[in-house]
Amino acid sequence: MDSIGLRLFLPLYLVVYLGLAMLWRSYRVWKATGLNPYKLGRSASVHDFMGRCLAVVFAAAVGAVLLYAVWPRAYAWLLVPALPQHPVIVGVGVALLLASLAWTLVAQIQMGNSWRIGIDTETKTELVQHGVFRLSRNPIFLGMRVTILGLFLALPNVMTLLVLALGELGIQVQVRLEEEHLRRMHGEAYEQYVRRTRRWL
Repeated sequence: MDSIGLRLFLPLYLVVYLGLAMLWRSYRVWKATGLNPYKLGRSASVHDFMGRCLAVVFAAAVGAVLLYAVWPRAYAWLLVPALPQHPVIVGVGVALLLASLAWTLVAQIQMGNSWRIGIDTETKTELVQHGVFRLSRNPIFLGMRVTILGLFLALPNVMTLLVLALGELGIQVQVRLEEEHLRRMHGEAYEQYVRRTRRWL
């Protein structure tokens, strides 16, 4: 993919990702349950702090993509490339972005009405163990990890390198917070699931 194609693809990808994986899925869960699936707040808890950190990481990714697409000269000046933008590496990055989007959407569909953004301490949700959840206990977070890796390979610069490093750290912490919540909620059923299924793959 050449630079012009990449400048069109990356913003479109983010719109589709945000629209399908976040907004549309949230709307479907809300319509089916009457509950707001967005569970991140503004408290001083570790959970809410991590939510804010991951939101900043996502905003940085969007900023890097928009600067690259809309203002290439400023992009070249402000966001120093971390690696050469080799066509093969860019192609691998784009392939990872597309695969991670498909994987994430499948995982969200299979999660059904249990899907949340953050930890829901008020409603007991189903412990989903079928489909891709038989391969990974955290397939949506796995998809997010592949997404930020794909973005870095497609657009290797200082900002996307920081997004990759900080996003990975934030996801690792958030996953462990959610695992502790699931242990409290589902008890032995979750422990059996942990023994059968790896955290990632």
